[in-house]
Amino acid sequence: MSQYAIQTEELSKVFYHRWSGREVRAVDGISLTVRRGTTFGLLGPNGAGKTTFVKMLLSATHPTAGRARIFGRDVSDPEARGPVGYLPENHRFPTYFTGEGMLDFYAALSGVSAARRRQLIPELLESVGLDRWGGVRLGKYSKGMLQRVGLAQALIHAPELLILDEPSDGVDPVGRRQIRDILQQLESRGTTIFINSHLLVEVELFCREVAIINRGRLALTGEVRQLTAGKGYRLAAVSPADALREELTRRAQSVAGFNGSAEFLFATREDLNAAIDIIRQSGCEVESVTPTTNTLEDVFMQTVGAAANAKAGQEGKA
Repeated sequence: MSQYAIQTEELSKVFYHRWSGREVRAVDGISLTVRRGTTFGLLGPNGAGKTTFVKMLLSATHPTAGRARIFGRDVSDPEARGPVGYLPENHRFPTYFTGEGMLDFYAALSGVSAARRRQLIPELLESVGLDRWGGVRLGKYSKGMLQRVGLAQALIHAPELLILDEPSDGVDPVGRRQIRDILQQLESRGTTIFINSHLLVEVELFCREVAIINRGRLALTGEVRQLTAGKGYRLAAVSPADALREELTRRAQSVAGFNGSAEFLFATREDLNAAIDIIRQSGCEVESVTPTTNTLEDVFMQTVGAAANAKAGQEGKA
């Protein structure tokens, strides 16, 4: 049994313009692994190749080169997709179905027995907050409600791997929290969750690992905790005297003032402790000490921005 839910090796997809013959490398040699039981976020700007990458995982489009496997099986094998639940970004369920009818239809396609469907569908509707809407036609659902019933559809056969494309798109804050709670329960049961999303805050709150792709290539991958690790310490002192302020300013990376106090940013723990010793010796009070961190948005912008600057530099030389 493979320890990886997803493995790709130099996966590429090239599209050719029909008239000019110009090639567009939507995905360009991506090698990526997603371990079983983890929550993984796929990030990238519009047009980066995220959706094409997901479509190749699901064998909805065939790679030009490279290989992709799900739980050790090549994605070209229909058996590989059996343990996968999928919620596309722009899903289109028949609007004449009720919520219950749609779930019953897709559960039957997934091989769930009639007896199990009768038990499971009310539970799923309740879990996504739609228990009162099961008998209502989908044509009357809001966009957020359609996202939630779509999530229920993806879960109908208890998948081992859940692939979600913008799962919180159009969902209000209460609904986003509800979806996150559901996914956390699935994670605790060992389900692998792969999310393609633009909502970086949601990804940072939920995912343990991320990959950033840009212009079809893998730009960065790693654990969210490591990528957003602390980069310094912020210390606030209560009304420091001028001499003390000057000494701390000399040692700090930056200084700011607020409400009679002063805030200093130190790069290392050693610098912070030295500053605290100086403050205590002077008789001044420390108001607060706060570790500073990157956000996932900071990491994303630095990664994508660096790639954009490198491309601009190459074009300038040309």
